[in-house]
Amino acid sequence: MIDASAGPLEYAVAGEGVPLMMIHGTGGGFDQGLLFAAGLRRSGFRIVAPSRFGYLGSAFPDDASPARQADTLVELLDRLGTGRLPVIGGSAGALTAAEFALRHPDRCSHLVLIVPAANLTNRDPVEFTAPQRLAMGAVLGSDFWFWSLSRLAPGQMIRTLLATDPTLLDRVPEAERLRAHAILDQIFPISRKVDGLRNDGFWAGTPTPTAYERIAAPTLILSCEDDLFGTAGTARLLADRIPDTRLILYPDGGHIWLGHDDGLTGEIADFIPRTERS
Repeated sequence: MIDASAGPLEYAVAGEGVPLMMIHGTGGGFDQGLLFAAGLRRSGFRIVAPSRFGYLGSAFPDDASPARQADTLVELLDRLGTGRLPVIGGSAGALTAAEFALRHPDRCSHLVLIVPAANLTNRDPVEFTAPQRLAMGAVLGSDFWFWSLSRLAPGQMIRTLLATDPTLLDRVPEAERLRAHAILDQIFPISRKVDGLRNDGFWAGTPTPTAYERIAAPTLILSCEDDLFGTAGTARLLADRIPDTRLILYPDGGHIWLGHDDGLTGEIADFIPRTERS
């Protein structure tokens, strides 16, 4: 933990090598950041994984915007003695990662956005049905209901919360099935993440204030065509807005890029020049 200007900020550091910051997605925390970056850690990166506002031990200030979060992450890097580094954001964490690259270009060498959340069309890309809204409300309000449903109906939870077709689980290696269930399990206890979840829902659904066209860092964007949160369409729009961008879209995999973690890790490792890792 550090005492930042916005309040306590929780983080983890793991691995050896050149530092890289992994900003977790909705329902996560530093633990999800470490899970998303596990392959990169094995590839020789040192992972800095913060918990964003409203998640686990991090504060939830009055201004919990992605821009304020980006500024607070600079305080973390200053405390760690870390200068310029690649920054990766997954899902709603992509909002903060993009603001970091925009607001602090001297600290961001490369930007990677994975299944990025953003409202670029003045319309929330995630539309829940009435039953889905009821289920989400029950789950977000109760550790008991989250735990029960994740045990009794894990497939439905993977579809609703992780925006991934659960039938894909039958077509991927065991390691990928375990990763999917680990992502779901890490959302528990929901009570320590409610503020962050609701904040992400607001900022991901609100028309974006981020000037993506002014991002100067080389950028890699990755998504899956069948992501039930619609991030493939968002990824295409972002690739048109951010000047120096490479776009990779997998045909399947959902919001957790199921079956593509090794490939995604390899693409990111190749994207970061070897001079960054010397």
